[in-house]
Amino acid sequence: MSLDLRPHFSIFRGAAPDRIHLAAHSHHYWPDAACAAHAEAVQHAARHADNKWGTVFADLIPRVQRGVARILNLPDAGTLAFAPNTHELVCRLLSALPVMRRPRVLTSDAEFHSFERQIARLAEDDLVIVDRVASEPADSFPLRFRAAAAEGSHDLIFVSQVFYNSGATCGDLVALAKAAPPSDTFLAIDGYHGFMALPTDLSGVAARAFYLAGGYKYAMAGEGACFMHCPPGYAPRPRDTGWFAGFGALAEGRAGEVAYAADGSRFLGATFDPTALHRLAAVFAWMDRIGLTVAAIHDHVLTLQSRFLRATDGIAPLRKARRVTPIGTAEHGHFLCFETPDAAEIQARLAKANITTDVRNQRIRFGFGCYHTEEEIHAAVEMMAKALAP
Repeated sequence: MSLDLRPHFSIFRGAAPDRIHLAAHSHHYWPDAACAAHAEAVQHAARHADNKWGTVFADLIPRVQRGVARILNLPDAGTLAFAPNTHELVCRLLSALPVMRRPRVLTSDAEFHSFERQIARLAEDDLVIVDRVASEPADSFPLRFRAAAAEGSHDLIFVSQVFYNSGATCGDLVALAKAAPPSDTFLAIDGYHGFMALPTDLSGVAARAFYLAGGYKYAMAGEGACFMHCPPGYAPRPRDTGWFAGFGALAEGRAGEVAYAADGSRFLGATFDPTALHRLAAVFAWMDRIGLTVAAIHDHVLTLQSRFLRATDGIAPLRKARRVTPIGTAEHGHFLCFETPDAAEIQARLAKANITTDVRNQRIRFGFGCYHTEEEIHAAVEMMAKALAP
């Protein structure tokens, strides 16, 4: 399916009309509806002033919760907690791990810098034991990771739905949840490169798995609107807790104990800027208004990727590179990743031609979004060929 949503992205596209933006996986353009909501957030704050938080909790947050729940097919929108970034949510989840012994963590060797840095720092001080499963080869990763999860020796299993440095996925989430031991082990899926890119149905794992994502990438809402789905019964009293987590406490704890609610609010922090939630709510409303679905966006991006791969076959630096992203044999994300020692040089040459990409070590990534058209991808490849010509 091919889309042409260019009129809906006029502000971002018009701000730099000569830029060829092949980095939707890095900094996705906002639709005009999100830009308008950003301005409306100022008016909301001005109108309500001291009473702003009443409407944020009574109206805005429930609207965003319902939007996320619809996208992910969650049975209960109340299991969603919000934070300015997923790192806050990860730290609260880590704070619920056992403290009488060193917790054991199972993860991959391809987690994003934020989680990898945090867990590595804890391991430095011998506060956790970390087991990492190699993310490549990608085709065997799901089976290898599920086998490691089934051993039952871990307190936390944390893995990306889509790996940031390849575009490959961790495999079927229901199968992973079934492999995880039916115990107090926390299972957490980092959906940052999956949410609103891959059609995702969490109904089969909602009772078992945490799921984290945010608005910065494919949700088109920019920074500051991150969330975590919190399965009932798991991590009921995180030690890292802010005063907003007390708003939903329906009953006092035992004498001398801090009270928590049973829903996702138990993972809330403290005062934050709700502007990003206004933008995310506007994105959901805009999609509903024009009948845009994640499945349609995904189909469109796959079409763009196929066209890009066919067209770039004649560009020597990319033809010689190793394409890391699995194509045709497995589900994959909304960017294509190529590995080559010349990745940084290729990116620099493209940047001089006003073509935006990004590099992770020796891997260059090209990301596609619903604001691109097939004709634009063809024109972009022509510009790339000129920029990378010998």
